[in-house]
Amino acid sequence: MEQDSAKTPKASTRTTRTTTSKAPPKTAQTKAEPQATPAAPSSQALPENVVPITAANHAPTTAPLKEALPTSKNEDNVLAGSSHLENIDRMLHATQAQLTGGISPTAMVGAQMDWWVHLLDSPGKQTALIQKAVTDWMRMISYMPQAALGLKTEPLISPRKGDYRFKAPEWSQFPFSLYQQAFLMAEDWWDEATTSVRGVSQRHEDRVNFYTRQLLDAVSPSNFFATNPEVLKRTTEEKGMNLMRGLETLSHDIVHHIKESHPLDGYHFKVGENLAMTPGKVVARTDLMELIQYEPTTDKVKAEPVLIVPAWIMKYYILDLQPYNSMIKYLVDQGHTVFCISWKNPGEEDRDKGMEAYRKNGVVAAIDAVSEIIPNKKIHAAGYCLGGTILSLTAAHMAREEDNRLASITLFAAQTDFTEAGELLLFIGDSQLTYLEDMMWDKGYLDGAKMGGAFQMLRSNDLLWSRVVHQYMMGDPDRAKMNDMMSWNADQTRMPYRMHTEYLRRMFLENQLATGHYMVDGRPIILRDIQCPIFAVGTVKDHVAPWKSVYKIHLFSDHDVSFVLTVGGHNAGIVSEPGHRHRSYQVMTYRPAERYIDPEEWVKLAPKKEGSWWPEWHEWLDRHSSKTEVVPPAMGGKNQSVLCDAPGTYVFG
Repeated sequence: MEQDSAKTPKASTRTTRTTTSKAPPKTAQTKAEPQATPAAPSSQALPENVVPITAANHAPTTAPLKEALPTSKNEDNVLAGSSHLENIDRMLHATQAQLTGGISPTAMVGAQMDWWVHLLDSPGKQTALIQKAVTDWMRMISYMPQAALGLKTEPLISPRKGDYRFKAPEWSQFPFSLYQQAFLMAEDWWDEATTSVRGVSQRHEDRVNFYTRQLLDAVSPSNFFATNPEVLKRTTEEKGMNLMRGLETLSHDIVHHIKESHPLDGYHFKVGENLAMTPGKVVARTDLMELIQYEPTTDKVKAEPVLIVPAWIMKYYILDLQPYNSMIKYLVDQGHTVFCISWKNPGEEDRDKGMEAYRKNGVVAAIDAVSEIIPNKKIHAAGYCLGGTILSLTAAHMAREEDNRLASITLFAAQTDFTEAGELLLFIGDSQLTYLEDMMWDKGYLDGAKMGGAFQMLRSNDLLWSRVVHQYMMGDPDRAKMNDMMSWNADQTRMPYRMHTEYLRRMFLENQLATGHYMVDGRPIILRDIQCPIFAVGTVKDHVAPWKSVYKIHLFSDHDVSFVLTVGGHNAGIVSEPGHRHRSYQVMTYRPAERYIDPEEWVKLAPKKEGSWWPEWHEWLDRHSSKTEVVPPAMGGKNQSVLCDAPGTYVFG
């Protein structure tokens, strides 16, 4: 069916750089009264602060947005008249964060006290724990002589699902079988001790259980040379050469950390050489993003372009690793005209740039540029993770302003409701957020290493301790064996002070987007206003955006929602190219007139398909596009305004 022509901006200039007007000076040491935000220029015309691309002005601006920083609850307390005294607290917290890995000790102690006091007041629970400890110890006493004599016996306890630390046959041999059995029984006992204590708040119980698991994971026998039979076997076979390789890897990592050199130095993967290789041009630039237009590989292309909004928490080229697993190249080869945002890696000068800056100077600026290059055609917009969240709120604002330039929205592992955001919520709370704000206060950004550390804690066995064992003890893999995904994962980015604070408070803590309280231009936006079809992808093993949280987009749409649940995690489930072994997915479309299906029922009803979900998405885009095929548009539009070749300059920051 032929698509209606899109509503396009009245002006035809395209962005290369954006600037912002100065805000009124902040009133010293007083909490500002809420004021109505001045109405922004209509989305029907380009903002006045957007300047056209010329050879003279294509350099990105470095001027930060002069917007008021989020106010602190401490502003109205006794320190309100002495900001230098409050700075003492900030410096203390920033220093503490270096030792705690960014975890607020106050939040941790508060949760532990809640659990401990209620446990002391629960003699029945204490008795049950004592009985379990005695029973486990008696079972271990009877198991020890059988294991020592080499008799075949069933293990007392098996590792939990997904725990592969003790799968090697060497762990079934004495004395290592005792080590792993004792550890697993202790792990099971502590899990029982930190859960189901009557009276403890659910948030505190989850935190105590999580922190306890982190401590236990750190002392697992698999993490130590003398108690890991796999490491001992490798060391004997290689006469210690594995330890030499591990020492070399460790020294490389230490030097990189001290020198703060580029994370891919020393790797055989290089951006622009064997990563992010799909040919294209940077056709627009702002102070926060570069827009890449990719060169066509077909004689004819679909009339409607595709715009990809990646997360700025990592580099965009997760979707353009190598030719065989590049989502961008796949779309181009299927006849789509593809644009992708490459976000700037922010520095100190970007500390005051918030969510609104990323919306205006990122997503909106990209949509304006695409609309100029390919006028009168709607855009298929796709957002990944945090990019999907800001795309959703941008689409809701566009709908409120009757801007109908979007043909569809695709969300890759992106949340719009954060009430079930998984274990990341363990790091969210007033105490923890205040601690994070103080961490970012002196530098103006959250360092990528600290942010990566939080994600590693969610899967410490797989992402932290497994790496320690395999790289530093087993000596494998060495740098020559690092794959493209691991190299991309090492290329960490920073998060601006204001944006990170607003994102965590507005989305995670207050859930404003889902509840209709998120303000744009002084007025709330509602996701239900979005009137275009939605394609959402969740991944089974996602610890960042759990699929049941992603699934909640069904609750906020009055249009068709096609939902895909694919195997894999937050990254590997999305980078799931055709031909990738052991890939499968489920898919089903919900229409507003139909009865709502909850996630558990959906899993039972949705048909399962083998292979990659990418062709499913391509066919969905086809169904929601016009049947017209056109000659590929010129790179940079009619004016052929091109700044540089892909992958651009921001990706190297």
